Amino acid sequence: MKNKERPIGIFDSGLGGLTVFRELRALLPGENLIYFGDTARVPYGTKSAEAVIAFSKEITGYLLAKKIKLLIVACNTASSLALGAVRKISPVPVLGVIEPGAAAALKAVPRGGRVLVTGTTATVNSRAYSRALAGSGVRVTEKACPLFVPLAEEGWCSKPVAAAVAKEYLGPYRGKADALILGCTHYPLLKKVIARAIGPRTAIVDSAKAAALAARDGLAAAGLLSGATAGRSEFVVSDAPEKFSCLASRLLGIRTGKVKVKRF
Repeated sequence: MKNKERPIGIFDSGLGGLTVFRELRALLPGENLIYFGDTARVPYGTKSAEAVIAFSKEITGYLLAKKIKLLIVACNTASSLALGAVRKISPVPVLGVIEPGAAAALKAVPRGGRVLVTGTTATVNSRAYSRALAGSGVRVTEKACPLFVPLAEEGWCSKPVAAAVAKEYLGPYRGKADALILGCTHYPLLKKVIARAIGPRTAIVDSAKAAALAARDGLAAAGLLSGATAGRSEFVVSDAPEKFSCLASRLLGIRTGKVKVKRF
């Protein structure tokens, strides 16, 4: 297989990384994409760093065996805790979602502006976004929102409980931030309720969209963009393929076809 036609590998703790997949598919319709969702071990945000690193290395090995040309760690928790470990074992470029998300936030706020980072407990405790934004002149606050991932994984994004949880987490920050970073790729699924809770004065920064743009730019710079007009999509999970396929269709409009299962 020619280098340009090799697939892009994408992985996440569950279905949240499909927000990256969707953006990437829209930007690069000719690319072959392989998506892995670790649905047996979701959520990552409450796991130890050692566990997240171990899971990420297992999945990386699996995707590397598929002869990918780029690996996207479409999970903020894995990006904050395991990106270095993944890069050490990968012969192909590895892209996380934190640096693209931080860069997009800087474009959305003035110097000295206020940025609220929402993420899993593990991502917030890692302070990865604060480090990425250090020296930029913006004021950063990080807020853990651990219930957002299980709400998204259950498909409860538009239920009253999602709005109540968003209000509980974000009510104290309403009108007090220039931008809010969706610091978990599950969170774009809850974008509407998050936007209502934080208020209209706050710009919503989608790290999934930023990561897809960074992937396109990186492939273009390396001369690795596919010349095809329509790429293939492959979906693999570690458990519950039917539920994954159903939620992918209902929440994101993604038709997965048959979803494969790979257990570790």
